[in-house]
Amino acid sequence: MKQRVTLSILFMIFGISSAVLAQEKPLSTAETATGTINGSSITINYGSPSVRAREIWGKLVPFDEVWRAGANEATTFTTDKDIMVEGSKLPAGTYSFFVIPNAKESTLIFNKVVKQWGAYKYDQAQDQLRVKVKPRATSASTEKLTYNVNKDNITLSWEKWELSFKVK
Repeated sequence: MKQRVTLSILFMIFGISSAVLAQEKPLSTAETATGTINGSSITINYGSPSVRAREIWGKLVPFDEVWRAGANEATTFTTDKDIMVEGSKLPAGTYSFFVIPNAKESTLIFNKVVKQWGAYKYDQAQDQLRVKVKPRATSASTEKLTYNVNKDNITLSWEKWELSFKVK
């Protein structure tokens, strides 16, 4: 009898905590940024984490290591036409998008392996294109990681940093 009561209590606690957990919103929401640059339709799908009072660049996201450029699954970058990224050709297609952040110069990576969880199985041999850009410090903080497809560039904003790259 005592065991049945204990098991019943455990099931009730588990059931209640499962219900509460099921109602919580994810910390990193799935987002999409779209736009047109020079006639090319561009779509970026990414997980958007929040700063939540953490130091991001060089801490949560270490310098000089491949980062998924978002949260959860690797960020994907799709263009329906060939484009020029920072002066280098990127053929039409869908790519995983990674960043190797550095305080002075960051590397942007367009990788041919689209379905990846994070950067755990990232393979440099599958890179379609790598370009370097300088990060820009901002005075205002961006709480949730955001991509913006602008008239002639794309900007990743998070915490007090922006990575912007030219697209033609």
